[in-house]
Amino acid sequence: MEIDHRFNFDDVKIESGRKLFTQNCDFLLSVASLSQLPDENLPEVAFAGRSNVGKSSLVNALTGRKTLAKTSNTPGRTRQLNFFNLGRRLMLVDMPGHGFARASKSDILGWTGLVKDYLRGRVNLRRLILLVYSRQGLKRSDVELMDLLDEAGVTYQLVLTKEDKLKHGMVNTVHAKVIKSIAKRPAANPNVIITSAVKGDGIAELRALLTEIAELTAID
Repeated sequence: MEIDHRFNFDDVKIESGRKLFTQNCDFLLSVASLSQLPDENLPEVAFAGRSNVGKSSLVNALTGRKTLAKTSNTPGRTRQLNFFNLGRRLMLVDMPGHGFARASKSDILGWTGLVKDYLRGRVNLRRLILLVYSRQGLKRSDVELMDLLDEAGVTYQLVLTKEDKLKHGMVNTVHAKVIKSIAKRPAANPNVIITSAVKGDGIAELRALLTEIAELTAID
């Protein structure tokens, strides 16, 4: 049976999302410690996922820019919290990939501590977008992050990436498994968006969702 994985965004919300993501999206700074965090004057949406899940490619697809977030075939390239100001309405935060990374244990521990402290204490963090590779589904590191988010009360949205790498029926199977896995998680949005940065699938829906967050949670 065909699974309808789309959010019910009407044309107005889709257009609002398109307009927001045509605004300037400027790199603000990279943060290696909590003392370097920018002022909390914009709602923030953070992007997290296992190393090489396609996080940077998805951020680039959302903003319509090819090099906004750096892409690499080397897992673990993003090693800090990278902040991007979208139209002075929303801050996008590109987080270090969790799971495998070609780095020293001390570096990995440092990134992990930074991420945990940010997630637990950032007042204006409105949503975490957890990216999951469609071919692999949820892994232990994803589950551990969801446990942390549930404990901290940080709402998160699961997004399946690289849908173009799988046959259509397989995507639906993975989608159904992920939906079932998060059904009882208190901080998880019960819907899951399926995306392809290459084909553009799910990009309009994700833009609309992020625009809705920006509009509903604007900080005075």
